[in-house]
Amino acid sequence: MRIETLGRPFRWLLDRAAAILDKARVPANLLTLTGFACCLIAGIFFGTGRFTMAGLVMIPGAFCDLLARPLAHRQPRTDFFGSFLKSVLHRYADLAIFLGLLVYYATVNRFLYALVTGFAMAGAVMVSYSQARAESLIERCRVGFWERPERLGLMILGAIVNRVPIALFILAIGPNVTVIHRIWHTWNQTEGQRRAGGQELADEPTHGVSQPQQTALPFASSPLESHAEPHGESHADNRLRDLLSRAAKRGA
Repeated sequence: MRIETLGRPFRWLLDRAAAILDKARVPANLLTLTGFACCLIAGIFFGTGRFTMAGLVMIPGAFCDLLARPLAHRQPRTDFFGSFLKSVLHRYADLAIFLGLLVYYATVNRFLYALVTGFAMAGAVMVSYSQARAESLIERCRVGFWERPERLGLMILGAIVNRVPIALFILAIGPNVTVIHRIWHTWNQTEGQRRAGGQELADEPTHGVSQPQQTALPFASSPLESHAEPHGESHADNRLRDLLSRAAKRGA
């Protein structure tokens, strides 16, 4: 069960807070930048071995991330760019946390923990990347469990109770398993589409009857030709609008 599923009973509270921030004209991108700054500070605390402080600093950053989405929906003018900015800064925020842990474990000569941190860092980046690449081929790829809210929640819990190594071992395995799951899911979806397309072609009747060809008219242009280009432009615009809408709705 995802954290966002567990948080559904409290969605009204987030919506209420987002409405207050919207009335105060607080931009959604400001919350994204605040969450990013909290993760950078947490990474510094991790690098110096102050795990509890790092966990406490990550709490307001996680809260800003939760509020950024409902606030962005109330500010549609920044929704497309805000979604892009959020995705980029989230990746840097994750890397800052794990880099801080790498610095600390390299300083105290704990090679195994540093190695586990590296696997956890790779999994955190690849979970979002696999979703983004998969959704350029298929409609949706949200299979698996270890997305950013789950990873952030586990890191906060591990830091506050001083059990960061246990959290890292879990994050070194879980997100990478999710990546494998998404690879399998995408393969199934793309192969299913290819086979369905091949079956449709095989089922088409071929009786040797050729399609009627249009007779060339002696005019420089015709009403059909004059409407062909605008129709293509409309189709391209609809396709672009659909891609932007899907990108804005991703919560990677």
